[in-house]
Amino acid sequence: MSTRIGVAVMAVALLLYIVLVGQRAWLLVASGDGVGIAMGVALIVLPLVAVWGLGREIFFGVRAEALGRRLDAEGALPAEQLDVKASGAPVRDEAAALFPAYRDAVEQHPDDWRAWYRLGLVYDGAGDRRRARHAVRTAISLERSARG
Repeated sequence: MSTRIGVAVMAVALLLYIVLVGQRAWLLVASGDGVGIAMGVALIVLPLVAVWGLGREIFFGVRAEALGRRLDAEGALPAEQLDVKASGAPVRDEAAALFPAYRDAVEQHPDDWRAWYRLGLVYDGAGDRRRARHAVRTAISLERSARG
């Protein structure tokens, strides 16, 4: 739940930023000065890129959460229990020790979104967020194409 609150706060902050920057952009474009117009156009483009990035991340989070709920309902989430630190994060060495089995499952079934999602969970537990996101994005893509 705290993640959703954090995302909502960031989205509201970004929207406030876009409104304020949009107002400044309009003033600069309306100034008629060449430099002001150029700066105003740049100020319009940058928030659009920010909105695209936010939308992409929210869509990723919603799809990843939906796949996680689906795996949980199927009883297909990883069964291993990892020790956690005081912060609640899993002990990385334990998660890394699980990696070969989940990597092998993906190699044996490269079109199985479930295997990719579980690999993403293990990467995340091992602290490799970049690879975790890639594996979960692959799972999302495979699940979407399997639905047709």
